[in-house]
Amino acid sequence: MAKKKITTKKNTTKPRFQKTKSFFGNRQTQTIIGLFVMLFSFFLLVSFISYLFNWQDDQSQLSNFTDKNVTVKNLLGKIGASISHFFIYNSFGVASLYFPILLFFSGLLIFLKGSLLKVRKSWGWGILGILWISISFGFLAHKNSLFAGIIGYELNTYLQQFLGKTGLILVLLFLGFSYLVIRFKLTPEVIKNNFFPARPKTDKPIIENNIDTDSNSTTETEVAIEFPLEKKEVLVSNTANKGENILDKDLEISIKEKPNTDNVAIDVDKIVDENHVNENLSDKLVADFGEFDPTLELSNYKFPTLNLLRDYNEVISVDQEELELHKNRIVETLNNYNIGIDRIKATVGPTVTLYEIVPEAGIRISKIKNLEDDIALSLAAMGIRIIAPIPGKGTIGIEVPNKKPTMVSMKSVISSTKFQNSEMELPIALGKTISNETFVIDLAKMPHLLMAGATGQGKSVGLNAVLTSLLYKKHPAEVKFVLVDPKKVELTLFNKIERHYLAKLPDTEEAIITDTTKVVNTLNSLCIEMDARYDLLKIAMVRNIKEYNVKFKSRKLNPNDGHKYLPYIVLVIDEFADLIMTAGKEIETPIARLAQLARAIGIHLIVATQRPSVNVITGIIKANFPARAAFRVTSKIDSRTILDGQGADQLIGRGDMLFSGGNDIIRLQCAFVDTPEIDNITNFIGSQRAYPNAYLLPEYSGEEVGTSLDNNISERDALFRDAALIIVHAQQGSASLLQRKLKLGYNRAGRLIDQLEAAGIVGPFEGSKARQVLVPDEMALNQLLDNEPNS
Repeated sequence: MAKKKITTKKNTTKPRFQKTKSFFGNRQTQTIIGLFVMLFSFFLLVSFISYLFNWQDDQSQLSNFTDKNVTVKNLLGKIGASISHFFIYNSFGVASLYFPILLFFSGLLIFLKGSLLKVRKSWGWGILGILWISISFGFLAHKNSLFAGIIGYELNTYLQQFLGKTGLILVLLFLGFSYLVIRFKLTPEVIKNNFFPARPKTDKPIIENNIDTDSNSTTETEVAIEFPLEKKEVLVSNTANKGENILDKDLEISIKEKPNTDNVAIDVDKIVDENHVNENLSDKLVADFGEFDPTLELSNYKFPTLNLLRDYNEVISVDQEELELHKNRIVETLNNYNIGIDRIKATVGPTVTLYEIVPEAGIRISKIKNLEDDIALSLAAMGIRIIAPIPGKGTIGIEVPNKKPTMVSMKSVISSTKFQNSEMELPIALGKTISNETFVIDLAKMPHLLMAGATGQGKSVGLNAVLTSLLYKKHPAEVKFVLVDPKKVELTLFNKIERHYLAKLPDTEEAIITDTTKVVNTLNSLCIEMDARYDLLKIAMVRNIKEYNVKFKSRKLNPNDGHKYLPYIVLVIDEFADLIMTAGKEIETPIARLAQLARAIGIHLIVATQRPSVNVITGIIKANFPARAAFRVTSKIDSRTILDGQGADQLIGRGDMLFSGGNDIIRLQCAFVDTPEIDNITNFIGSQRAYPNAYLLPEYSGEEVGTSLDNNISERDALFRDAALIIVHAQQGSASLLQRKLKLGYNRAGRLIDQLEAAGIVGPFEGSKARQVLVPDEMALNQLLDNEPNS
């Protein structure tokens, strides 16, 4: 009999609970609660301190708490005396003074950020420390309950009975030492560095580097570095260059060279020593000024807060009867074809449920794979997908859509620990897997992402999820976006963050590109930027942008040599098929070049298309886009085009997607981020101080179509007028039409088309589409040709 392992989770969410959660999630409520907690911590601190001086007088009065004639000396009255008596005398003694400190910082975090995530660990360590101090005071002053409290006194007495005094001392010392080591990372090396620092250098250190002091030396180089205390002004003088002086306000460097009259080859050891000196200079710069901070210009920039995103009911609803019914039908269908099952397990996800089956020995996997349609028929469900076998497991997976899918909100994936603690260069939270785990990937390692799916299946939402992830994780100085939106409506909300995050061509009004001509110019401009960045990497002798920026922040690269901090650039194209249809090779060539080369210098591409056909997603593009995200498509051919396999045609839509990182294919439910949420985020960022302008790309001027030779009437083809008549009569500007009608070769027909364009009879090249005919009829053509000036 087949075994089952089904995990269920009952939906206990009620409207009242949702209202309560919404009330405490409100920022105004959090501000009031945070202020209250801070004031209450101050209340406790004052009452505790007052109790330490007046506890003997107030202790006898606490039994008459409601009597108006009874007074206490505590500064905060009977309530303060009662609370202090409970915490100090009846609980932990003077160690209770740590409670107001913890409460104050908890209230401060709630007041400023509305979150307690960073203080949870402090509460755990604080309570452990309070217990240790209470027991220690119970051992040292066991007769005085004020210091140890009743809890410390009783624990001390209990432990002494089992361990004895000597054993208790050893245990307390070990626990205290372990607490310091784990909590504060206190090691012998830390103690040595903090309490016994290395001997400091003198105010005016002198580094002397004498290279090859024997008589055959060609030069003698003396490097002296001085750091005046009052004013750091540097004079770089070189006696070999007739006293040319260079002013530098950071260091004072005096280099004197005494060339010998003998001509000898360059000494390699000298170059190595000079490089060593340069490294010392950069180390000294870092020691004096610290590492270069690219975020300094917008140092007060605040990242978007989580309350800008909307909460949804994300409790996965599991119907036990539905799971049992599906399991029985799967087993029954397989038994009908003599396929036995050892065991079956169900994993319920947000959108689909994965049934993992282990067939009996001797069953061929292909036999189960061929029953996909039969299982879909028996379950009466769409979107059945069979994974045979599941990578990394000895099971076969059958994915069955849930009758009640659960929405995955952007807030849940952004607030997840996996995303918040990620140390990726460009982390992207795409959604959740079948096991309800947040799926986070690094765009810098992909290095480009290809997205495809039919209309209305979630592509644009997926692009918004990618952009939102980067906005929540990266500072404006660290990443820039180039947004291409042929639809003109999908990415318009990001106009508000133009001066923070967007990049554009010089002398362009809008940063979001909608015109095909500007797209071509922008892509070619990115190619120029790519080549310039590679030149910088070559000079800096590094292999990628990460190493380059680390070296630049360490002040090992001189800005006077053209070096600068390089932000990542993410190119997002929302509808690639439309660009290919209108511009063709003009778009494909720079895209292919960027995809092949731009990874190392921090330019990454995210391309989305509705129609993943082979003439849109060519072999060159597919080869350089190993990471692919497929939403639901209409045919198996489209699925093979985007994923090199089936599956995308069996998805159920509404954010259901397959992600391929090169090897395995993972089914995800894409995180949903609505237009009002994007509006909130962009308003939050746009309201802050920004850079003076958007990030400017290199200027690119496109080449003019046609040549002056084509405009020369005397050098026109003998069949020019015949070709013009054919084009006007057919109203189709095509070289192939001229080839058929005039029986010409391709080259001559192409030259005729160029001459017709120069004469104003046909329009410019439009990719795979025929050129537009600008002359309506033969009469207008004759009038145009007769009025041409002779040249």
